[in-house]
Amino acid sequence: MRAVTLVTPAALNAESTPPPDPRAWLQTPLGGYFAAWEQARLDAMLADIFGYNALQIGLADMDLLRANRMPLHICAARAPWPDNSTHTRTARVLTEETALPFANASLDLVVLAHVLEFSASPHHVLREVERVLVPEGSVVICGFNPYSLWGCRRRAHAHGQWPWRGQYFSASRVRDWLLLLGFEMQSSQFGCYAPAVNRPEWLARWKWLDRIGRRCWPVCGAAWIMHGIKRVAGARLIQPSWREKRARAENLSPVVRRLSDCGSGKTGKGAGEK
Repeated sequence: MRAVTLVTPAALNAESTPPPDPRAWLQTPLGGYFAAWEQARLDAMLADIFGYNALQIGLADMDLLRANRMPLHICAARAPWPDNSTHTRTARVLTEETALPFANASLDLVVLAHVLEFSASPHHVLREVERVLVPEGSVVICGFNPYSLWGCRRRAHAHGQWPWRGQYFSASRVRDWLLLLGFEMQSSQFGCYAPAVNRPEWLARWKWLDRIGRRCWPVCGAAWIMHGIKRVAGARLIQPSWREKRARAENLSPVVRRLSDCGSGKTGKGAGEK
């Protein structure tokens, strides 16, 4: 499928400051370490989510939907991306995350890849995701953990490059937001326990923290991934209980049934007989 780019009016009229570009940071050793972990976890998680239409928002240079088997993949971003993108069967949409150009209940899967950290209205983004998802549709959210070594690095250098300029939200906080919107949480994963060092040799030395961290302090990973399902309460049609009354009457003994008919003014003879 050849990629098609759609520019929405929301993108043309956007006045908000665009988020920092993650491309340069993803080319660093630390960015590669992070991207490898996140792509591997998403591949395993998205492979078993079925439907027809899947949307990726954020990290447009990475094909986060590559393992998903839905026929239509869409990637939404606020800024154009180069033609050498790794997306092979994806339609592209330039739009604001708070004004998605999709009809209500039209998507089966939405992946939010570090969008909430750089959005001025994270609650509005989640409401838009809830609007476009079909009942029983899935949302997968990727975020950075403020209670981690990377969270400490961000507090010390909040004005650096991506991802240090974002506002980190804990997984428990985002989970509460999703529960208020009617989502049911399925699973969550944490990873990237090594400190935020950029030299490859130092990253190799700290790799043992990934093994120890998963067992000893699992919720202190630098990145987290969360999967939720949109639940909609089913409606129950209330009908007259005529059949139930008839069934109860048929179960009565002949004597009781005859007495009941007499009490209601009925007799065994026809209505016109005397």
